[in-house]
Amino acid sequence: MRPVLANIVLAAAGAMLAAAVVAPAAAASQSPPAIGPVIGGAQLAGHGVLVNYPSGSVPRLPAVTASAWVIADAGTGQVLAAKDPHGWYRPASTLKVLTAISLIPVLNPNATVVASKQATTVSPNIVGLLAGHAYKVSDLFTALLTISANDAAMALAQAAGSLSQGMADINAEARRLQADDTVAVTPNGLDAPGQHTSAYDLALFARQGLRMPAFLKYDQTTGGLFRISQKKSVGLWNQNSLLATYPGAIGGKIGWTSAAGATYVGMARRHGVTLIVTLLHCPALTEINAGKSLLNWGFAVDGTVRPVGTLVSARPQPPAAAPSRPAGKGQPGTGQPATAQRITARPEARAQSVAASPSVLVAAGFSGVVLLAVAAGVVYSRRQRPRP
Repeated sequence: MRPVLANIVLAAAGAMLAAAVVAPAAAASQSPPAIGPVIGGAQLAGHGVLVNYPSGSVPRLPAVTASAWVIADAGTGQVLAAKDPHGWYRPASTLKVLTAISLIPVLNPNATVVASKQATTVSPNIVGLLAGHAYKVSDLFTALLTISANDAAMALAQAAGSLSQGMADINAEARRLQADDTVAVTPNGLDAPGQHTSAYDLALFARQGLRMPAFLKYDQTTGGLFRISQKKSVGLWNQNSLLATYPGAIGGKIGWTSAAGATYVGMARRHGVTLIVTLLHCPALTEINAGKSLLNWGFAVDGTVRPVGTLVSARPQPPAAAPSRPAGKGQPGTGQPATAQRITARPEARAQSVAASPSVLVAAGFSGVVLLAVAAGVVYSRRQRPRP
């Protein structure tokens, strides 16, 4: 009977493997619905490289290997050039920029947060918070933006009252900024079904960060110590090497997961001009050099090329803003993430989301789940190759 049972299990696993492979292709055949005017200008609806060269001799765009990118003037709001600016991609840790600009205004930087088990068991946790220990909010923001601490992101989101409240705040800020390509499911950018952003939205987040002295203070920190407990501290260093290697660099955030590839937000200022560069789905370890190339081009042509669009202003604030929520010692937030609204992605993005969805694995519920994970990984890897 054992061989028979094994054959049944393998047959069932094989059927689910076939479903996992076929489902993304079926989803990719659907078209996204019409969504009205394109935020930032009609030309930004394009999916390829977008640039308006003037007559005469001007530098041509550098070759950049990324599925989507934007180079924009933060002061004027002009988008100088872009590639697939509104395409939906996984953000990885660049989402932490949105987390920071959303929660800095509502959390008391001098208050403390008691780390929950949920926060400390995030994998990878990066900084190594200990459950039941209290941490200063400002220190958590520094760890968030320097060494990209996933556990710090969770603790900060829970400090808003609960994880669900923190995620509501984060998504509300995206809507306020008109970053309508973005749905945040995790506060740290770790991959989750339904979570996505665009190169255009990342530029909106960076522009808002530039307006916030507290954000820049955390984001520009280059080193220090983070105290985990009375007996243990860990070193902080800024993963954004642009700060140390590019003249005029003033901030940014790197990101990477196997599903998202490398992602990046960079900011630099020269001669009174502040530029923002964002990239999504790059080959690993190429994102900062690609960002430098686009920044160099942007500084060379700013004021001479006709923009392909604009970074829009935030929507008006409600009549009465909610007061700051001071985090304090006591029970940490225990809410669950808010369920992301169901939205229709571009075909490529929707296919990627289906291929990576953990709900397929949960449904398996038996030993064949390992085979499912392997197959899903192969399908997802193939789907994630950058488009030419």
